[in-house]
Amino acid sequence: MNFKQITVAGSGVLGSQIAFQTAYKGFHVTVYDINDEALAKAKERMAELKSHYVADLQASEADLKAAYDRITYNSDLAQAVANADLIIEAIPEVVSIKTDFYKKLSQLAPAKMIFATNSSTLLPSQFAEATGRPGQFLALHFANEIWKNNTAEIMKHPGTDNQVFEDVVAFAKAIGMVALPLQKEQPGYILNSLLVPLLEAAQQLLVREIADVETIDKTWMVATGAPLGPFAILDVVGINTAYNIGLAKAKATGNEEFERIAELLKSEYIDKGKLGRATGEGFYKYPDPSFLKPDFKS
Repeated sequence: MNFKQITVAGSGVLGSQIAFQTAYKGFHVTVYDINDEALAKAKERMAELKSHYVADLQASEADLKAAYDRITYNSDLAQAVANADLIIEAIPEVVSIKTDFYKKLSQLAPAKMIFATNSSTLLPSQFAEATGRPGQFLALHFANEIWKNNTAEIMKHPGTDNQVFEDVVAFAKAIGMVALPLQKEQPGYILNSLLVPLLEAAQQLLVREIADVETIDKTWMVATGAPLGPFAILDVVGINTAYNIGLAKAKATGNEEFERIAELLKSEYIDKGKLGRATGEGFYKYPDPSFLKPDFKS
């Protein structure tokens, strides 16, 4: 593994975290997004990460400044990837958007560059042909709050070159992750194969009007000892992501319940600017959500 220059495409919640963690561990990072407005929001997200690194990792001011200094921003894709050894794609979870992005990227990226998708639910084989270099393409999936929940799932598709796979496993370790190699494609990797059914079940209980958000979360937290319930987890993941996944499942299956979930997320949350923890409100209000209050589980 001889990666030095990393590009992160997509500067949303997780893209920003990936970029900052990579820079914090000593790599030079270029953050790409579609316009300067998106990049301005990314800079705000990066600044907000500082307090988390201080509180959770006891990071020094010097370490944080060095990380910030290793990050550059660019809304021109050709410039953003000109010298990159690896690109980590963290753009919206929509097949057409990702496919179009990879087709464009394949025309601009240097021959040496490895492509990695951070897709949560889609398989790398769905995009391998669009990359124009299927042997240099695979999935690299991170959990949210990357500096704490430091897992990186590295997943091959049938055409991934084994040396590329090993190099990305080594890179994941180099940025402080617990590397989790998957030898075969699996929708949802390991983490989301376990997590997504939980989150879907919670949303189904809500749209069926079985119980409200707090009662569902309380049930899970009390019964399992988990620190967060499914709706608190959805606030971390981001409600836009949950909506995109639900809408895709509705279209793929024709299941009316997934349609109702997508409609609920859009009308009651997204349209009202309640996008989750990143915006200060989703299913809960932050920074003092009710599930953290001492009497929540009583």
